[in-house]
Amino acid sequence: MKLARTLMALAAAASVSACVDVPIGPDKSVDRNLIDRKDLSQLKAGVWIDPNGCDHWIIDDGVEGYLSARLDKYGKPVCSGSAPPTMVTGDFKGGSTSVIGDPL
Repeated sequence: MKLARTLMALAAAASVSACVDVPIGPDKSVDRNLIDRKDLSQLKAGVWIDPNGCDHWIIDDGVEGYLSARLDKYGKPVCSGSAPPTMVTGDFKGGSTSVIGDPL
């Protein structure tokens, strides 16, 4: 009986502790570059076409780069064929004032 009470107390404590809002990592919506830190919404994205012909949003901020699949409202990949595979379109370096050189 004592073991059952102990297990119930542990289960109750665990269920209450699960309700605490704990951040799971760094805020990925913010550019953390030390030179020109800004919200990612201030940067301009281009579109990279993967080898299968599907679109990905791409941003290059000098030191940091960002890539995310372009999805439709149902969560499916967008494969528009707007450029040949492995090509980038758009001003994906726009909005950055980084003084660090970038070989691309």
